Amino acid sequence: MSTAEYDHGAVRETPDQYGAFPRLTPEQLQDLAAHGERRTTTAGEVLYREGEPFREFLVILDGTVEVLEDHGGPEERTVAVHGPGRFLGELGLLEGQAAFETAVVREAGEILAVPVERQRALVARDPVLGDLILRAYLGRRYLLIGLGAGFRILGSCYSQDTLRLREFAARNRLPHRWVDLEKDKEAEALLRRFAISPEETPVVILKGERVLRNPSNAELARCIGLPAPVQEAVQCEVMVVGAGPAGLAASVYGASDGLTTVTVDAVATGGQAGTSSRIENYLGFPSGISGGELVERAVLQAHKFGARLMVPAQVSGLTPQDDEYIVTFTDGSQTRAGAVVLASGVRYRRLDVPGIDRLEGTSVYYAATVHEASLCQADPVAVVGGGNSAGQAALFLASHASKVHLLVRGGDLNADMSRYLVDQVERHPNIEVHLHTEVRGVSGEERLESLAVEDNATGERREVRAVALFVFIGARPRTDWLRGVLALDEKGFVLTGADAQAAADATRWDSLGRGPLLLETTLPGVFAAGDVRSGSVKRVASAAGEGAIAIRLVHEHREKTGNLIRTAGPEGHRPVAGQSVSWR
Repeated sequence: MSTAEYDHGAVRETPDQYGAFPRLTPEQLQDLAAHGERRTTTAGEVLYREGEPFREFLVILDGTVEVLEDHGGPEERTVAVHGPGRFLGELGLLEGQAAFETAVVREAGEILAVPVERQRALVARDPVLGDLILRAYLGRRYLLIGLGAGFRILGSCYSQDTLRLREFAARNRLPHRWVDLEKDKEAEALLRRFAISPEETPVVILKGERVLRNPSNAELARCIGLPAPVQEAVQCEVMVVGAGPAGLAASVYGASDGLTTVTVDAVATGGQAGTSSRIENYLGFPSGISGGELVERAVLQAHKFGARLMVPAQVSGLTPQDDEYIVTFTDGSQTRAGAVVLASGVRYRRLDVPGIDRLEGTSVYYAATVHEASLCQADPVAVVGGGNSAGQAALFLASHASKVHLLVRGGDLNADMSRYLVDQVERHPNIEVHLHTEVRGVSGEERLESLAVEDNATGERREVRAVALFVFIGARPRTDWLRGVLALDEKGFVLTGADAQAAADATRWDSLGRGPLLLETTLPGVFAAGDVRSGSVKRVASAAGEGAIAIRLVHEHREKTGNLIRTAGPEGHRPVAGQSVSWR
């Protein structure tokens, strides 16, 4: 469905119902004019195309511009129409991604074109303009996702590679549409149109014409413009493993302190926080903020200071060498880092129920984002879990599903859930809380139809109708690759500080004349922050705080090992974020 409006066959400007299409003030236009050039436009002129990188930030001074998906293709549709005072583009412009839409001049007029790099600098310098543009771009990205715009993933719901591609797209907040080979009427026509045999699926169709046959996540990332890893050797002063709140905070503070900072993540920026529909207890956001918006702001902030983010890039090894560390990736490439911040977070535990595996990705999910919610429509769903993540998911899904069954193993919702969430959950008319309840079975062939649940206090069993199941039952750390490298606790979380000192080989620290710092592991210069750390408070705010603290401790470590760049010269000069700096 298009968001544009029509008036007697003529397209007119799209109303700004969602805050995604604001109009710049005369003062803002005047400020931008000093950094760009004015150009006349002609009817039918293409200002930018789907699949190509954004070159300029464009503001309409006169005339109208129509934004289209699948321009020139069999399914061309209007996304929006803009008039004077509005600007074009969406989130990909700020993050260096390719465009997911095409902009075509409908009524000739005039535009203001500002080079992208100059516009990014203006956004960073002017908080009012920056916030206006960022909010608009975030709104437009979510509108595109809701419209099913962007590339298509064509594959079977039973294919693990299809599930992999869908998860990658959803976790990176990329506009796309999944076409299910098993039941979507569009699938057969697409197979014939692109001469694709079922054995070649899953495929990704870009711009309605380019076909990627079962691409890796890295291949898809490169085509879309995500900052995928490069093959040449990389050196950095700080390597951050994981791009959730802790990792992104470390990226921002490391880069802003002038340290060459590289941040990698195996799947997407944001971690578990990126899948949260709304975070209401994060300091400074009294009305709450979605995990996606918080993450996008942090990513842009990291880019602003010169941090380098690489997604997807999965770390497989960590080896000490000459007071530094060799970080090895699953593709065999390596990076040398002076210090390492481990912020790889956790993954939600799978529900141990017979037959549930075949439904994962089709109607059993471990995140509740706009993508998953759009698949539920107006049917009943179930959420398993009694913590904040489960509560936030239930509240978000209640606005999409006809009913949300919150299944809690314990007998008290207050035991693990914040009081403000408990109040909202208990008051919501579309949420029914089931205490002392555990899932024992699932029914449904291609999709979930119902759950068999048991009251663990009485043993009574009953059936709960649900077309989707969202699981938030605790998490385990992403530390399998660290076993035998540094000390972990009995659950696999990384030991730091005093706990690390108790488990460490004392001779390892003799040359430094000290023990592990607060967030330091049993390896000098390797720190852990956020959910992956043993004993950490599993909250977004505390994870971000630990990421910032980790960088302060990196400085302290480097000062004591002589491995610190000169952060202050004779006149107190500090290196500019992102500038080239020496190793020693």
